[in-house]
Amino acid sequence: MGLAKEHRPVKLIVGMFTGQEELLDTARGELAEVYGAVDHVSPTWPFDFTTYYAEEFGGHLLRQFISFSQLIDPARLPEIKLFTNKLEQTLAEGGKRRINLDPGYIDLSKLVLATTKNHQHRIYLGQGIYGEVTLRFTRQSFRPWEWTYPDYRTDHYLQFFNQVRETYLEQLKQHPD
Repeated sequence: MGLAKEHRPVKLIVGMFTGQEELLDTARGELAEVYGAVDHVSPTWPFDFTTYYAEEFGGHLLRQFISFSQLIDPARLPEIKLFTNKLEQTLAEGGKRRINLDPGYIDLSKLVLATTKNHQHRIYLGQGIYGEVTLRFTRQSFRPWEWTYPDYRTDHYLQFFNQVRETYLEQLKQHPD
């Protein structure tokens, strides 16, 4: 029989995309007020892998990822997703979102994203939020699954997530547990 134990803390990340670059800075600042200092900021990349969001956000979307210095309990992911949804609404204009915020976390073996959408490969976390293992860490890098979004498969995303994982690994070495 296995014994239940608490999960080690994980590294919070948030993916953001918008058609208005200044909103990336605004959202990053709002998130840092709640979750602490940001320790990694990806370059701003074109988000042109889908037209799914074109009606809501317009064209020429920009994508950026951030991670936070303070490690979190992974059980907080639903609460964090609800907060980012609320922040999206706060930054909306005329009832339309202007920025999309996708929180998740990195641990040693995977990258998990929070979502409000159920699907066969997602598990219910509570509070109307589901979790998806979007990437797995194997053979010294993050790697996609068959359901991984096309942009999360790109080399520059994977390189960024690998860098964040390296920082996380160093943080774990310093963590008292």
